[in-house]
Amino acid sequence: MSQKVDANIDMSYDTALVTIRNVPNDIRLVSDIFTSIADENINIQMITKTPPNRGYVNILFCLPSEDLFTALAAINRCKERAKDLLIEVDAYNTKVSLYRREKKNFRNLVAELFRGFADEGIDIKFATSSESEISCLICEYDSDRAASLIKA
Repeated sequence: MSQKVDANIDMSYDTALVTIRNVPNDIRLVSDIFTSIADENINIQMITKTPPNRGYVNILFCLPSEDLFTALAAINRCKERAKDLLIEVDAYNTKVSLYRREKKNFRNLVAELFRGFADEGIDIKFATSSESEISCLICEYDSDRAASLIKA
């Protein structure tokens, strides 16, 4: 087993990844998509929007799997304005969030986490970070191995 990663951990099980492709680069449309989801009282986690490419962007985000059907219905209501939207779903994931209280040591956390996951053969499907936290989406079946890699 690889060396343990020294960080505090929070794990959110039963997380789904939604990817919306071919979204016109129109911030009003993106806003409407997330407003439609928010109107259903769904909490969005780990979101990213790709840079525009030929007038289109992709949007990736996570949400609790129990809210997936309702979120897809909300997204589909926006298809009237963007008929070429492609929606991909990847369920049965766990969101692993790590943080360190000392920001000066945070810069190494990403490298340690990725190296530890690589050593354990844990694939990272999606990752986001801030100044003090990194969150990764992994397959649910890797959750126990990921948790044992991190010491709180």
